[in-house]
Amino acid sequence: MTETQHLLFELGSEELPPKTLLKLSNALLDGIVAGLKVADLHFTASKALATPRRLAVLIENLQTAQPDKTVEKRGPAIQAAFAPDGSPSKAALGFASSCGTTFEQLERLKTDKGEWLSYNQAVKGQTTAEIIPDIIRAAIAALPIAKRMRWGSFATEFVRPVHWAVLLFGDKVIETEILGLTTGNSTLGHRFHAPQAICLGKPDDYQAALFEQGKVIADIEQRKAIIREKAEQAAAKVGGIAHIEEDLLEEIAALNEWPVPVTGNFDPRFLALPAEVLITTMQTNQKYFPVKNADGGLLAHFITFSNIESKRPESIQHGNERVVTPRLADAEFFWNQDRKQTLADRVDSLKTIVFQEKLGTVYEKSVRVSKLAARIATQLEANVEHATRAALLAKTDLMTNMVGEFGNLQGLMGRYYALVEGEAAEVAWALEEQYFPKQSGSETAPSTIGQVLAIAEKLDTLTGIFSAGLIPTGDKDPYALRRAALGTLRTMIENNLSLNIPELCAFALEQFPHSFDKAATHTAVVEFIFDRLKGYCLDKGYNADEFDAVMTLAPTDPLDFMQRIAAVKAFRQLPEADSLAAANKRIRNILKKSDTAPATTVGVLVEPTEMELLAAALQSAQDIQPLLAQHDYQATLNRLAGLRVVVDAFFDNVMVMTDDAGLRASRLALLNLLSEQFLTCADLAKLQS
Repeated sequence: MTETQHLLFELGSEELPPKTLLKLSNALLDGIVAGLKVADLHFTASKALATPRRLAVLIENLQTAQPDKTVEKRGPAIQAAFAPDGSPSKAALGFASSCGTTFEQLERLKTDKGEWLSYNQAVKGQTTAEIIPDIIRAAIAALPIAKRMRWGSFATEFVRPVHWAVLLFGDKVIETEILGLTTGNSTLGHRFHAPQAICLGKPDDYQAALFEQGKVIADIEQRKAIIREKAEQAAAKVGGIAHIEEDLLEEIAALNEWPVPVTGNFDPRFLALPAEVLITTMQTNQKYFPVKNADGGLLAHFITFSNIESKRPESIQHGNERVVTPRLADAEFFWNQDRKQTLADRVDSLKTIVFQEKLGTVYEKSVRVSKLAARIATQLEANVEHATRAALLAKTDLMTNMVGEFGNLQGLMGRYYALVEGEAAEVAWALEEQYFPKQSGSETAPSTIGQVLAIAEKLDTLTGIFSAGLIPTGDKDPYALRRAALGTLRTMIENNLSLNIPELCAFALEQFPHSFDKAATHTAVVEFIFDRLKGYCLDKGYNADEFDAVMTLAPTDPLDFMQRIAAVKAFRQLPEADSLAAANKRIRNILKKSDTAPATTVGVLVEPTEMELLAAALQSAQDIQPLLAQHDYQATLNRLAGLRVVVDAFFDNVMVMTDDAGLRASRLALLNLLSEQFLTCADLAKLQS
């Protein structure tokens, strides 16, 4: 049986950046695990542990040594291994010497590509203790640290100064140097509650020893669960519900090794401010959990967490209350000051902000978006006046004090100010919804005018940035064009909006006065959008060949595209699908090989099966017309599936490429009639069996 031991590595440091703690922790684990796999060292489980002052990795049941291996080395080809007199060549002797053996000990390796000299060399595996230090050093060097720092007179670099390192394998220390530190078996507890050294006997002791002796909860997920539970309990004591967002929960867990809840209060007068302003102030600036009532309204309380068990928790409470009050007072001041000027009054100030060098100012962008929004609203039979008004006001809240202080409130503050100023509700809500969907998977704009503005805004950005030659490459997408394209598609598809992408892009491109190749840019931006549609379809469970089958027809309307691909997916479940797809492919190949274009009408036919097929094809052509008019592609394909029997009979009994030119032309015209029907929904020949 292979001998195994648990492994623990811990790196102690000054307080690590809370927003990247989990990322660093996971990356360290991934790097060490990858190194172990490359070294062929097996284990049963691995776990990352992290606190503000430490990164740790625990590996369970790790092999104590690499397995012994036999390595096959290949030498020169046989024809080069011997001199003309039959003696070993210099190449053969050199190969034997490099293997540490004699020519006589070499073997011959025969393959279907030839014969070579070879040598099987037994390689004894290294011990894990020998390999681990380099694996850890490589994992640390590969950590995603944006800016490394040096400290004191040390030449080593890390995200923060390091103070201790633990490297235990079983009950033995693997002594090595990590970032200028000599590894041992001593860790440190909580900076204030238990600053003394804690000696670890073996990796299994780590979490319990830190908890019991060091007042440290090493597992960040455990701390998150504790923080959530204690925040909910604290909020309940003041008659409320803790408003907990995952990002803030993770950050608070990354700030505290021993989280202790503290409930604070603020002046209820601040509740007159928009709730999102208070929430942003408490979460972003103070790292507080807001407290809500059962109806979702804010209460004048907050929950914060201290990293110590204070003998005077009321002092911590009052200190936090003193800090948050001026923050809320600033927000109150911004709210009052901003309302002294309307959003409409701020439109001209947008002329002072450059959107992009070639595309002009934000004001010029707003004018373009208003024209595009009017066109979209007209096509959707929406309120054109509201759409253009929303577009002109869309970016004006960027000029307010509130958004200047809290950038993440753009759009939302526009909605609040617009409502206060008496703008139509549809216009006000659109100012916020222009940014929907705000993140992957989040909701699209719910209102019609919001949908119009969201589409117009994104299409203007897409076409504009493409016209400026700033097309995304690789991972670089500074203007978030991929997100804009996907957001445009989702808004159309998920809200059943039928719009022509190429036509709208062409209209948008006409608004730009600078010099660029409009035709090439139009092609590029439309292809870019439909490339995003492919990713969207694959995420929805459609297959690549189903997408290709629809894309061959170059649909212009994403909603129509989705209706077609849904019909194709349903069609391929039918028992007739494979046969018809194969027949369609055969028809296309025959038509391609024909020297002349098929006739538009079918002439004289002689065989009963081909006359039967013609009658069936004419009838199906008539039957599918009303279905296509209603975009009922599934019913259309179901109707075409009924042709399978007569199509199979035709190919079993009829030779299309007969020597009779007139009859051949009639049969080709019949096949063309069928091909055109099958292409009404998608190119079924693209489907893979």
